[in-house]
Amino acid sequence: MKLSLRLLACSALLVLTAAAVQAASPWSVRLRATYLQTVDQSDAFTALGINFPKNAVAVNDKMIPEIDVDYAFTDSFGAEVVLTIPQTQDVTLAGVGKLGTFKHLPPTFLLQYRANSGGSFRPYIGAGVNFTLIWDSNLVVAGVPLHLNNHSLGLAAQGGVDWKIDDSWSFNIDVKRAMIRSDVMTAAATLTEARLDPWLYAVGLRYEF
Repeated sequence: MKLSLRLLACSALLVLTAAAVQAASPWSVRLRATYLQTVDQSDAFTALGINFPKNAVAVNDKMIPEIDVDYAFTDSFGAEVVLTIPQTQDVTLAGVGKLGTFKHLPPTFLLQYRANSGGSFRPYIGAGVNFTLIWDSNLVVAGVPLHLNNHSLGLAAQGGVDWKIDDSWSFNIDVKRAMIRSDVMTAAATLTEARLDPWLYAVGLRYEF
């Protein structure tokens, strides 16, 4: 009788353990406040009879909201999709001033490695690609309309850490660098390439389902 009860208890424990493992979800999300800081590099060019030096084109820095969706293949390896809402940026030209604005949406796809398996302090690194959609550019200099490419495709990298608060929530710090570039064009010619290549500094929370 005692042996039967022990076997029954062990069986119940195994069933509960298996159910708990099965219920553990590989999905998680991060909500972050992110500061986007562009590096603002561009080649020297001539327009309107003026020789503009290199790095004359600049795009403003700003705070943006960020939501990331993560999928864990294992406890150490996973993938992340970085999302935000469409953003409007100001463009200025040295010696001239504001040229206008453009809109963009820059989703980023990353593969991650997370260290310290099973620990509460989980540093990680990631690498992947950024695909930025660019539209609604409203840029003008001396009455001449300027145009941008409608998209940018480039590499991206990240590093960060999740610090567990409880079984579901973690505090997150993250830094990313993305390659975002576009030609600046008139109807007749390309003036220069604007290399924004922003740094993204973020803090937020991670929720594991």
